[in-house]
Amino acid sequence: MLFRERTDVGEAKEMFLAAIKGMERTELLPATSSIGRVLSTSILAPRNVPHYRRSAMDGFAVRSVDLIGASPTNPVMLQIADDVLEGTCAPVNTGDYVPDEADAVLMMEDTISIGDMIEIRAQLHPGKNVGAIGEDVRKNEIIFNKGHLLRPCDIAVLASLGISDVKVYAKPVVAIIPTGNDLLPLPGDDVPPPGKTLDINSLMIGEYVEKWGGIARYCDIVPEDKQLIEDAIRSNLDADMIVVSGGTSVGDKDYVPAVVEKLGKKLVHGVGLSPGKPTALGVADNVPILCMPGYPAAGLVALFAFGKPALKKAGTIPHTPEITIKATLSGKIMSREGYVSYARVILEGDIAHPLMTAGAGILSSIAKSHGFVIIPENVEGHEEGSIVDVVLIE
Repeated sequence: MLFRERTDVGEAKEMFLAAIKGMERTELLPATSSIGRVLSTSILAPRNVPHYRRSAMDGFAVRSVDLIGASPTNPVMLQIADDVLEGTCAPVNTGDYVPDEADAVLMMEDTISIGDMIEIRAQLHPGKNVGAIGEDVRKNEIIFNKGHLLRPCDIAVLASLGISDVKVYAKPVVAIIPTGNDLLPLPGDDVPPPGKTLDINSLMIGEYVEKWGGIARYCDIVPEDKQLIEDAIRSNLDADMIVVSGGTSVGDKDYVPAVVEKLGKKLVHGVGLSPGKPTALGVADNVPILCMPGYPAAGLVALFAFGKPALKKAGTIPHTPEITIKATLSGKIMSREGYVSYARVILEGDIAHPLMTAGAGILSSIAKSHGFVIIPENVEGHEEGSIVDVVLIE
């Protein structure tokens, strides 16, 4: 397989992302349905939290002035009452309103109960164990900035402020176009005849699109026909991103890169990625187009390397670092010089067992593996016993 040029993975990714405009469409959603969504406006606190002085402990609301001089040798006695007055205290639980007359809360364990009186053997400074108004959140304070990815704990904060609806960016729509004369649609109840394959790539791509925050638009299988491929891409230019599976190599019927060039601009065809070299990247009508190899494992690597960051930028979804762990290799991993190699490994504790590192079509090795060891193009593999970073697939 010969390519006229091979673009560095980092350079290709930079070019691709530079061509992508972030999401502008927004929608109003109930806050409780917005986990994992991205705020399109900043949120200001409509009120203080707490909106009253609250007790931080179980104990007694007191006037600190009544405890001046209290010590083990000179204890102070206070009357338990409903109101806090000179010489009295009121029982409170954590979170309770602290009466205006009180300026401190004495912890239950620091008192000795004697009938309807309590004995106190230590002084207390004003404000002790009392949560001030607005201690958590001040009215008109910026709670979350525009572009914030909402988490469950954030939804709880919104609820505490009485905010029931939030304005978020719409999810990016990703059109998935499978190509190939050998493909058959799912579900495949029968064993495909020799030379035919089930279109598992569309399912795999769509599941990751949904997982990463997008909406998958599944398209019919397109035969290896230049005009039909062009029609399929053209009819999906209303999407926020297009992923074409198959037809990216250099064979006589690998039309996809040429079609992208005709419709817009082909940025890259052929990258230093192993597996995934035949990947092509382009843009048409401001819609980014990822053309990934039809071989499942190669396609998945291309999807991780280019599709995920592109979808995140298209959807204005904040970048989150990949989850990586340190592990010791139980065997040697080879890599191709000049290529960023994604080597699949199985984790057993802190040991990483290399799986098949060649074979772009071996999807089962992805399913069996827990993650990738990503080897830079200037590194000639890793020896047995090396400490490596494993990027978890999930």
